Amino acid sequence: MNQASGSEKPPVVIKKYANRRLYNTSTSSYVTLDDLSTMVKAGENFVVFDAKTGDEITRGVLTQIIVEEEQKGQNLLPISFLRQLIALYGDSMQWLVPRYLEHAMSSFAHNQDQMRKNLQETFGGLFPFGQFEEMSKQNLALFEKTMKMFTPFPEQGKVAETPAATEIPESKSGIQELTDRLNALQKQIEDLKNKG
Repeated sequence: MNQASGSEKPPVVIKKYANRRLYNTSTSSYVTLDDLSTMVKAGENFVVFDAKTGDEITRGVLTQIIVEEEQKGQNLLPISFLRQLIALYGDSMQWLVPRYLEHAMSSFAHNQDQMRKNLQETFGGLFPFGQFEEMSKQNLALFEKTMKMFTPFPEQGKVAETPAATEIPESKSGIQELTDRLNALQKQIEDLKNKG
């Protein structure tokens, strides 16, 4: 969310009880994960606390929302991406992943908003869904390909798709190589933004 002024609206506090029920303190009512999903889509900020311990558990609850959406058949996260993500837990490069994912999703959201605006200006609200779907597939394919750079070894029986690796001298360390790749990707994303 954009910080339009110095006083940003404080996040809504949600409490999770032992019976797994979620309580919205601003509306004094119980809510479901679907309600929280709707809040996220509406751009409403909230934090979730365990009612008994007082620990913040927002990340876990947001993850539950994603799992529920995937179980409903939304299938936003490809299996190969999930495997790569799981493999990065405990890896020495784990610290880079949150920063990269946050930047990639922020850029994707910016491009998505720009694309919607362009389509509305061009077609007056009549969206050519085929083109929109194709662009989404291309964005997802780029996202998956980029995530493969985080995998140091190819999956069994597959050749690693990292042509950029040949452009980086072998004398550089793994961390330097990954940093160079991230910087190159960041430059490409910025160039795309500037063109749009």
